Amino acid sequence: MTATLPDLTRLKPTGGKRSSKREQIVNVFLRQEGHLSADDLVDLIRREDHRISRATVYRTLQWMVDAGIARKVDFGEGRFRFEHSYRQPRHFHLICKSCNRSSEFLSSDIEALIEEVAAARSFAATQSVVQIYGTCEECRTGRHSTADEGHKALLFARDALRIAIATERSGLEFYTRAARLTRDARGHRVFEDLAASEKEHLGKLEARYNELLQRDPQLESRPTFLFFKGAANGLFAEGAERLRTGVNDQQALMIGIRCERGSHRFFKKYGERFEDSEGKQIFLEFADEERQHLELLIREYRALVKRQGRTRRPARQGSPAARAAR
Repeated sequence: MTATLPDLTRLKPTGGKRSSKREQIVNVFLRQEGHLSADDLVDLIRREDHRISRATVYRTLQWMVDAGIARKVDFGEGRFRFEHSYRQPRHFHLICKSCNRSSEFLSSDIEALIEEVAAARSFAATQSVVQIYGTCEECRTGRHSTADEGHKALLFARDALRIAIATERSGLEFYTRAARLTRDARGHRVFEDLAASEKEHLGKLEARYNELLQRDPQLESRPTFLFFKGAANGLFAEGAERLRTGVNDQQALMIGIRCERGSHRFFKKYGERFEDSEGKQIFLEFADEERQHLELLIREYRALVKRQGRTRRPARQGSPAARAAR
């Protein structure tokens, strides 16, 4: 898959001039996958146009870094390498000291820790680099590994769909259980409708996942790219377990509101962080669906409270009932 080409006139640094050589170098760079050294790019450029000098390639690489098109990485080889930065998610690296190959991953847990540490020190972080050095599976065991094969965008989309599917399955379980235990007729219908909606959307997500696998027959077996520890079993799993303890109608709605609010915030937060990609689209689409469900549950919660005659006794500010209805 060829990277989407940026608008070079829009991305040029202040005072920069438009250059056909620069555009040619950028286009060649964005057609490549993986991590290129400056010399690697020089060799590629000279296959197309031997008149472009090494100095021009070096200057353009630095320009791409300044413009946000390329990211400079150091794998401990004594030279820098460059990777796509434009419309690519921020990620981290595993680096093998035996063969110098690297593989990439993204982790919400690492990002959250970086943010926590920076906030505790009142530090305004603008860039973070996480590189883990060690020995890859192939060097350690001699077995061929698929760790760095396949297009990163496909891995990203695959893992985004896996997280969305896990969340949808846990949501289906939650709403099915809630419908069974809810005595209020209107609340029962709302939970049944949401369970039906989850089931329908789950089918669409699974079909979308199967379509993605058709684009790369080995995609299913490739290593995980997105690590979201809290979302591995679905963001409604804890709420579904809470229902087993026995709750009333109002409590079931409150648990659903908390689950939907947490899911909406999760998918929106990370979807907005990702650069334009299929994975970003999956996250933001899911965030929008969770927002609609959240609004429905809040309306139903308020209606239930009203039907029970509790509007004469408003919940105290800060109480669970008041927080749930916000």
